[in-house]
Amino acid sequence: MNKKSFLLAVLLAALSPAIMAQQKFRVLSPDGLTYLNVQLADGRLTYNAGYRTLQKAKKKGAVADTLDVPMVLESPLGLYTSIGDLSKNLEYVQQESPERYNYTNEYTLRQGKQSNISSEENTLILLFTNPDAKAKKLVMMVGFRVFNNNIAYSYRIMQGAGSQTTAIVVTGEASGFRLPTDATAFICPQSDPMVGWMQTKPSYEEGYIWDEPITKRSQYGHGWTFPCLFHEGDKGWLLISETGVSSNYCGSHLSDAASDGLFTIAFPMEGENNGFGSTGAQLGLADCNISPYDWLTQWTPYRTITFGPTLKPIVETTITWDVVQQLYEPSIDYKGSRNTWSWIIWQDASINYDDQVKYIDLASSLCWEGCLIDGGWYENIGRKGMEKLFAYCKEKGVRPWVWYNSNGGWNNAPQSARQCMHNPIVRKQEMKWLRDGGVAGIKVDFFGGDKQETMRLYEAILSDANDFGIQVIFHGCTLPRGWEKMYPNYCSSEAVLASENLYFSQGFCEMEARHACLHPFVRNTTASMEYGGTVLQKRLHKEPGKGNTRRTSDVFELATAIAFQSSGQNFALTPRNLTDQPQFEIDFMKQVPTTWDETRFIDGYPGKYIVMARRHADRWYLIAMNAEKEAKPLTLEPTVLSGFSAENAVLLTDGPDGQTPQQEPLKLDKKGRVTLTIQPQCAAIIF
Repeated sequence: MNKKSFLLAVLLAALSPAIMAQQKFRVLSPDGLTYLNVQLADGRLTYNAGYRTLQKAKKKGAVADTLDVPMVLESPLGLYTSIGDLSKNLEYVQQESPERYNYTNEYTLRQGKQSNISSEENTLILLFTNPDAKAKKLVMMVGFRVFNNNIAYSYRIMQGAGSQTTAIVVTGEASGFRLPTDATAFICPQSDPMVGWMQTKPSYEEGYIWDEPITKRSQYGHGWTFPCLFHEGDKGWLLISETGVSSNYCGSHLSDAASDGLFTIAFPMEGENNGFGSTGAQLGLADCNISPYDWLTQWTPYRTITFGPTLKPIVETTITWDVVQQLYEPSIDYKGSRNTWSWIIWQDASINYDDQVKYIDLASSLCWEGCLIDGGWYENIGRKGMEKLFAYCKEKGVRPWVWYNSNGGWNNAPQSARQCMHNPIVRKQEMKWLRDGGVAGIKVDFFGGDKQETMRLYEAILSDANDFGIQVIFHGCTLPRGWEKMYPNYCSSEAVLASENLYFSQGFCEMEARHACLHPFVRNTTASMEYGGTVLQKRLHKEPGKGNTRRTSDVFELATAIAFQSSGQNFALTPRNLTDQPQFEIDFMKQVPTTWDETRFIDGYPGKYIVMARRHADRWYLIAMNAEKEAKPLTLEPTVLSGFSAENAVLLTDGPDGQTPQQEPLKLDKKGRVTLTIQPQCAAIIF
């Protein structure tokens, strides 16, 4: 829309009553199989969405009909703002011209589950006003982007002619997702603020509910963290999340479901970030000179929906990155990194000079890129000692990564280095010291929640780190929302009940296989996940014979290096693994990549089993992991194995007993298939 036509539309809306009492719009995806319906009735804006199936023609030669399969039922839209409630008394202004109705997104993602991405979309942009908006000469724009199996929508408030309102506060959203009440959920509760160890929550580290009714109340009564996976029986699967959250907005989550199955967007709680900062979002308004198709400028974050009759669209979705844009140029050519990490098994006592030398040597022996030096280095090693370690890393061809506390005043975590990352002046001085020491990246821990104030800190750390060529991992943190594309030096985030709990709890060890077979369907679908996996010691302790007992097999642990996607992987290997494990296991870990060019879902069920494949360059890796109590028979068809060479492919299994890891050439039957039996808490890998 040009400036003149936009001003005219706003003027007409401001001077006249509603153009129509009711308006309906329908958009199909480029393949015609995903639909979105939008309706304005009685001043309320709603939508519903689902996929279409082809029905057999009733008569020979007749054209096949289609049937709508609803996945999101009639759900509300709108914003609550400082200038009024923009969810009611709405009047239709106009629809944007369809000059970019169909659009192809083509981009490269360095650190995701797919590298070269091309996704088509059809767009719908609608303008609305109401008496509150008219009084300020404002218009609410709602943008819908419909992809194959994916829908994203967001809002923008536009100034009209003569408006003197240039900023508002969004206090909440009416945005909702109504699901059938018989659907079940795989979702994680949002915790109370300022609770847990040293008041470091919420940190997206709660336990999931598994296939339970959607109307179940969350543990703390605050709803559920993104992403959220739902099963709608025979109709299929649905994933809800958000993306595009930057310093311009707060992070959000889902409310508990109402009795009619309606979830709504919930903003941060007052107590997050130690009570500092607004629970809403300050939002600068766009003027009418800005193209409505400029998805970067002053749109709210996207609400994303992915669905289909199977789990394939869920596991393979790229919607998180399709709708966001890169916010700055990378200062260097960032690379993936495999890191050793003493703390995960050797814990706090290992953060000393001598033990870090051992882990630098381990990284060198494995031909890995990095070594993470965790919290406590400031007290136990000191800056002079760290500079000696930096020099030793350079000598061994290993890039160091260094841990930092994020605080600030929002937690009581004692680990150092503290008070370095929250202040821009100190932070830049620290970044220079790190760059001069050859540090590849930092891991910043213990953030305060999802308020806009905290999102600004995430973005500031990333932006400053990029100025000095440093990658960033976040820990004790929120879910990343499109950050792999938005911030090119962003690496990964924890935001999950991760591997450290294996050391802390035998009960978590008993559940490890189940968690590992859940995350590829939920947490890891929308963002990188810094889990800290691949534990090869049977007992989780520095001393032999001590600590909790791992229940999964060795090959299961090797498979997590493929299942858990993160361009920077802090693996749990220890120096003992070099002599205690079979050499083929170590050789596998020496060559396993951390960045992927393609991801394919083959089979599975959340928390039970997963069969998937990823490609790095011209090499495929296929994993089959079983978390069930019974052995899992699998037959892999030729179409699944098409990327593997029968002459060169290798099969790793745990043997018939599930306890004897072995490596052998891949053998196909006469039909080009592979038949496997995966024992409980075991796995198979083909590469």
